[in-house]
Amino acid sequence: MNEKIFVEINGMKQGMFLQSENIENPVLLFLHGGAGSPEIAFTEQYPTGFEKIFTVCWWEQRGSGMSYSRSIAKEEMTIEQMISDTLAVVHYLRKRFNKEKVYVMGHSWGSLLGVLTVQQAPQFFHAYIGIGQVARQLESERLAYTFMLEEFRKANNKKMVRKLEKFPIDKGGEVSLRYLGVRSEGMMKLGIGVMHNCTSMMECVMIVLRYKGYTLKEKFNFPMGNSFSIKHFWDFVIQTDLIKQVPELEVPVYVFQGKYDYQVSYVVAKEFARAVKAPLKGFYTFENSAHSPCFEEPEKMCLILREDVLQGKVDLSDNI
Repeated sequence: MNEKIFVEINGMKQGMFLQSENIENPVLLFLHGGAGSPEIAFTEQYPTGFEKIFTVCWWEQRGSGMSYSRSIAKEEMTIEQMISDTLAVVHYLRKRFNKEKVYVMGHSWGSLLGVLTVQQAPQFFHAYIGIGQVARQLESERLAYTFMLEEFRKANNKKMVRKLEKFPIDKGGEVSLRYLGVRSEGMMKLGIGVMHNCTSMMECVMIVLRYKGYTLKEKFNFPMGNSFSIKHFWDFVIQTDLIKQVPELEVPVYVFQGKYDYQVSYVVAKEFARAVKAPLKGFYTFENSAHSPCFEEPEKMCLILREDVLQGKVDLSDNI
C-alpha cells in the first residue's frame, strides 16, 4: 500500500500518505516536526522501514505542506485545534483499518503535539513514541546557543560568533523567529541540527524539491506552510514546560534521542523521560544521530520498535 489522499479533518481538507506492506499490521500515526515541516520527502533518500512494521500515516498537519492554504485563518492555528485535528486523524485511521487503538510517534514539534494529545485522550493509543522530544524548549535553546558560541570561538570562526552575538540569548535575550535562521546555520555547521552528517539546509530543501510524491504546487507551498505554521506556534513551543504540565501519561512512553541533538536538547529530553510517570517507559540514545534518528539510524530504531515497543517491553533502553 502506498497511497496519497486528502481527508476532511474538522472541516478542512488535509493531506496524508499511507504506507504499508501489510495493512493488518498495527497503525502508526507520524506527527511531523516544525511546526510546519512534513517529513515524508526524507524517506525517499533516508528510508525508515516503518512501513514493514506498521501501516504508517504521514499526515501533513493543518497549515503545513499539502494541508497549507492561504485561506486558513490565524484563529484556527491554536494548540487546541491541532490536538482536535490529531484526534480526528486517529479516528479516521481507527475506522479505516478497524483498529481499537493506534501508536503515535511525534518528532520535534510533533512530540509536543503528541504528548498533549495522548494526555487528553489516552484510550486511543497503544503507546507514545517521541523522537527529538520537546520538553522545555527555552532551556534547550539556551543550552544550544551557549554550546555553539563556545565551539565557534574555539574554532576562531569570527563570522558565526558575530552572527550569534546579535542575539544574546545566554544573557536572557529573546529566542525570536529572526534568530532561527542563524541557529540553523550554526547547528548545521556543527552537526547538531537536523542530522549529524547533514551540514547544509540546502540539502533539506533539495530533498523536498526532488520528492516525487509532491506536485509542483505542493513543493511551492511547502516553505509557505513552514513559515506560516512556525509563526503561529513558536511562542507556544518556547513557553511550554512539559515536565510541569504533563507529569504523567497513561500509556507506555518511549523516547528516542540523538546523542548530538542540540536542536532539541538531549539532556532536557532525558529529564522529561526521567520525570514523566507512565505504566512503562524507555529512553534510547542514538549514538550516531543528531535530531533525526529515524532517518540517521533507522535499523536501530526498527529493532527497538519490533522488540520493545510492539512487545510492551523496555529491554533495550538505557538506564536512566
